[in-house]
Amino acid sequence: MSLTGTQTRYTISEVEALTGLSQHTLRWYERIGLMPHVDRSHSGQRRFSDTDLRWLSFVGKLRATGMSVADMVTYAELVREGEHTVDRRRELLERTRRDVRARIAELTDALAVLDFKIDLYTGKAARE
Repeated sequence: MSLTGTQTRYTISEVEALTGLSQHTLRWYERIGLMPHVDRSHSGQRRFSDTDLRWLSFVGKLRATGMSVADMVTYAELVREGEHTVDRRRELLERTRRDVRARIAELTDALAVLDFKIDLYTGKAARE
C-alpha cells in the first residue's frame, strides 16, 4: 500500500520483467484459474497488484517442488473458497512436502555417487 492508500498496479509487461514469466504464461495462469481475478484498466488491460506478485512468487515455489499444475489449480481454488478449506490445503502441501523430501533423498544419494566417481577419476579415492 502506498501512503495515499492506493496499491501499486503493474502492467503485464512489468510483471513479465519482474517475475520472468512470459505474458503467455501469465494469461494461461489466469485462464486455467491458477491466478485469482486480475483487475483490468478502463481499456481492458490487466493490472496486477502487489498481492498478485506475491501469489505468483508462491506459485513459483510450488512449481519448483514439482507440484502438478492440476494440484496448483486445486490449491488456488481452495484458497478462493475460504477458511473452511484450510485442512485440505494443508494436506495438499504436506503431501507435496513428502514428495520433495523423497526427491531430496534421491538426489543426495545420486550426488554421493557422483562425488565418489569424480574423486575416483581425480585420484582422490586411490590416495585415501
